[in-house]
Amino acid sequence: MQMWVTITIFALLSTVTCHHHLKCLKGPYHKPLPSVELDLQECQLYSASSCCYANFTEKLTPSPMVKLDNFYWDRCGTLSKKCETYQKQIECFYGCSPHASHWTHPNSSNSILNVPLCQSFCDNWLEACSDDLTCVYNHITDWKMEEDGNHCKNACIPYRQMYENGTDFCQSSWGESFTVSNTTGHCLELNEKDELVMKTITNEESEESRQDNPSSQNNKQTPAEKDKEQEA
Repeated sequence: MQMWVTITIFALLSTVTCHHHLKCLKGPYHKPLPSVELDLQECQLYSASSCCYANFTEKLTPSPMVKLDNFYWDRCGTLSKKCETYQKQIECFYGCSPHASHWTHPNSSNSILNVPLCQSFCDNWLEACSDDLTCVYNHITDWKMEEDGNHCKNACIPYRQMYENGTDFCQSSWGESFTVSNTTGHCLELNEKDELVMKTITNEESEESRQDNPSSQNNKQTPAEKDKEQEA
């Protein structure tokens, strides 16, 4: 058992070392920088490099989920278990993922913009919530906000009537936070596969940056060139 614990901790620390360049969004519950969180009650996907503290995930543990702080999830009735699971995945990504800040909104350091979600994820998310009810198209801006939380402005209708398809759902329900991608290996599913996707995305962006700045490569001296310079 002791050996297993040692290996687990080593693996977590190794992951964090690899993520030394990551940062967090600047939301109300975000850490300044991602770090290991072994006691997450939810969002365990991000325990090795988490932008949230354990006490944030405690807020997501109730089921059925009634509210997160002063934001109510049940204004049109209790969410089904499968719909609730997807909603929690989204909250976990926004609150805890060290990769969310890769898509920080240029005008708001606590918001995300155009995070690429896979088409299959969006289709499955809408399918999971299709029979649940909602009264808003944009779940960020379309509420009537009062001291006691968010309230409906319109009648509750099924998700399948509010949204045309999974693409419409992903690209509208959280405003501009998400976009839909059909490119394999370049979209997120909010699961373990995202680590490899992020490596691919960041590596390609680094290569593009080098190509856009050839002078940085041209100015680098080879060992042979350095030796000739010293001899001169």
